[in-house]
Amino acid sequence: MRSLSIASTGMLAQQLNVEVISNNIANMNTTGFKRQRAEFQDLLYQNMNRTGAQSSDAGTVVPTGVQVGVGVRTAAVYRINDQGNVISTENTFDLAIQGPGFLKVQLPSGEDSYTRAGSLQLSPDGTIVTSQGYTVQPAITIPQDAVDVTINANGEVFAKIDGQVNPQNVGQLELSIFFNDAGLEGIGDNLFLETPASGPASDGAPGADGYGKILQGFLETSNVNPVQEVTSLIQAQRAYEMNSKVISTSDEMMRTMSTLR
Repeated sequence: MRSLSIASTGMLAQQLNVEVISNNIANMNTTGFKRQRAEFQDLLYQNMNRTGAQSSDAGTVVPTGVQVGVGVRTAAVYRINDQGNVISTENTFDLAIQGPGFLKVQLPSGEDSYTRAGSLQLSPDGTIVTSQGYTVQPAITIPQDAVDVTINANGEVFAKIDGQVNPQNVGQLELSIFFNDAGLEGIGDNLFLETPASGPASDGAPGADGYGKILQGFLETSNVNPVQEVTSLIQAQRAYEMNSKVISTSDEMMRTMSTLR
């Protein structure tokens, strides 16, 4: 009864599908979160009568043959990097990226990571850091006597110093882009690592060709669509139920055979 093992692979696939959907729903209010989607592939086929095999001495061939599939497997769980909505917070160090690009963040290990979550803050020495205290690269320090900070769309950071008329340029934010954003490795805390699949990071100024712009006082929300996720959840639930029904039916068929006299 191949149907038992086939249906079990279907149940495992839908279980993973529900787990991915549940993670999307759980992060629907996470700043800069990008939804994921599970992709599935059919497994190998058993050839009971191979297509194209010769069926007679006259040279006739089998037109379709008999192939029986053995189930489904997970091919990938990939990230969909659509732009999320932008909401106003009026907070000086809240930055939204409108368009392609990631902020580069240095981890305590010295390794570079990347994020779209622009809810930034200041460290005790005035350096711009993430909510975990990791330094945004290139490092920018705000003077202690600054009374206001302005960050323009091109990533230039200006500090208004008390007693000075003209704002002081204290640094330039940069964005990093990748050939394959979906190939980045998520490590939690809204951070990603470069991988061979993502390709190397290309750094550039916001607003340049191929790079997004910086919006000060805004945050990018999650790109999760609750209605779409609930619909997908219902479909996954129904598919799981149907696969479990196949197992029940197969079990009843085996029970019938075992009672034959």
